[in-house]
Amino acid sequence: MLERTPTTLRTLLSGLPDEWTQGSEGPGTWTVREILAHLIHGEHADWIPRVRHVLEHGAAQAFPPFDRTFGFAERRELPVDVLLDEFARARRNSLETLDALRLTTTDLVREGRHPEFGIVTLSQHLATWVAHDLTHLSQIVRVVASQYRDAVGPWAKYLRVVRPISS
Repeated sequence: MLERTPTTLRTLLSGLPDEWTQGSEGPGTWTVREILAHLIHGEHADWIPRVRHVLEHGAAQAFPPFDRTFGFAERRELPVDVLLDEFARARRNSLETLDALRLTTTDLVREGRHPEFGIVTLSQHLATWVAHDLTHLSQIVRVVASQYRDAVGPWAKYLRVVRPISS
């Protein structure tokens, strides 16, 4: 699943007009570029670093906090294709690193300490990585679909993907 995300995002987003990637679902929500910035930052500061943290420190030391909006300002105006390339490179590096760790079933039950949730297993962390990708794929689809919010008229009643997130 983790290998598929960069290709899925490229297929969905590459070549879209700027208007489609600069919008959001409303106040307090993210644009496509901000979501991509978040995914890129996760590759550098969350997934593999926390795998290493569990292997090195176990539950003795909490993971460093993760800044969910890091990189937004720097990447907000970059072309989507540049962000897609950066994400694809970072994900490829992450998966190569993960493969090189040669994790065992014993490793997967090792515990770490999340700053908010407390004790978590390495297996839970890796499963969350996959679910996190799917969450943001869904979010990106909603952001892009929201461009049709007014255009679909009364059909919005049946098209959850175009309705504001509060409804």
